[in-house]
Amino acid sequence: MKHRIVILGAGYAGAYVAGTLARRLSPADAEITVVNADPDFVQRLRLHQLAAGHKIEAPQLTDVFAGTGIRLRLARVTAVDSEREIVAVADSDGGGELGYDTLVYALGSHGDRTGVPGAAEHAFDVAARPSALRLRDRLDGLGEGRSAVVVGDGLTGIETATEIAETRPGLSVTLVARAELGARLSAGARSHLRQACDRLGVTVVEHTEVEAVEATRVRCADGTVLAADATVWTAGFAVSPVAAAGGLEVTESGRIVVDRTMRSVSHPNVYAVGDSAYAVGDNGRPLPMSCASAGYTGMQATAAIVGRLTGRKIANTKLEYLGNHISLGRRDGILQMVDDEGRAKPTYAGGRKAARVKAGILRMSLWTTSHPTFALPRRKRRLAAAPDASAETAVAQPSGLRLG
Repeated sequence: MKHRIVILGAGYAGAYVAGTLARRLSPADAEITVVNADPDFVQRLRLHQLAAGHKIEAPQLTDVFAGTGIRLRLARVTAVDSEREIVAVADSDGGGELGYDTLVYALGSHGDRTGVPGAAEHAFDVAARPSALRLRDRLDGLGEGRSAVVVGDGLTGIETATEIAETRPGLSVTLVARAELGARLSAGARSHLRQACDRLGVTVVEHTEVEAVEATRVRCADGTVLAADATVWTAGFAVSPVAAAGGLEVTESGRIVVDRTMRSVSHPNVYAVGDSAYAVGDNGRPLPMSCASAGYTGMQATAAIVGRLTGRKIANTKLEYLGNHISLGRRDGILQMVDDEGRAKPTYAGGRKAARVKAGILRMSLWTTSHPTFALPRRKRRLAAAPDASAETAVAQPSGLRLG
């Protein structure tokens, strides 16, 4: 019987893992199935552009995985039974169950609009394709002089506010920052960001907490009221509760606690990658939710799975976070590198060059995802007679980690 590998999620991390495993493992021994609710590959890094009104490529997953030997199941994951090694899914035919020998959990994250009254009912987010399209429809219905308020000055908030302002100059765009705008950037990058907002006409409201979101306005804790014909919530992200409900060891936020090889510390035949994984980087700090982190966790997980299943030594790939690539509309950007402590380095790159680098990263990410088994080797590795599916059941937890 073939070893069943089930990968939950076909985002950047899940699609990479599926393609790499298909390249490296013999189909005579391994069966790879990808479960994804959306029929298309979603370029999450460009959803703020989709919301602003740009056309974004969305390759069909049936085309992406055609000829790779990877099975695609279009369905929504409803539960993971980690004891029975079963995944429950729901689809138009009623759903069913999938058994696994190795599970790769790559369900990612979604926008969290639960923390402030009215946000879930009245705000939009750009963390998923359907929500980004709803925001675009809303913006399409707004005429000259109407207002859009973006809450949250993280990377997603900055990119969303500047993209909307550049694409829809007739709108009044406000960006609400909890602290100083771009607080985690270097002084030069902060100055560049502020100049970009001024150039694009983005009004920045700093050191402000949002208290409530209403249909046509945003109320702040200091009494400020901002008119908002469209409110965009980028102030937080959350992961699916499926992992916690399935008995996997997770953090208080629901991210799966993994060891250095992305293996669940509680269930040795489960791996987590991308935003779903609570992984500690080479600098001793948890990797942030980001596309860059997803790439590193995906590489490490595939190396570990291939090594264990084929009886080879497991290579430790890099687990690092080097910096941020921020787009400020289509013709401007910021490249901000960070040190080993996660602090911004004094120097940065900005302007058109930075924008071109960011655009190049997006094109490369799309191409590699659309060609998951590129450079397919002629010889694939056979599985060992007795793959290591149960050893190394746990590693020491990071100090100070509070588990839920």
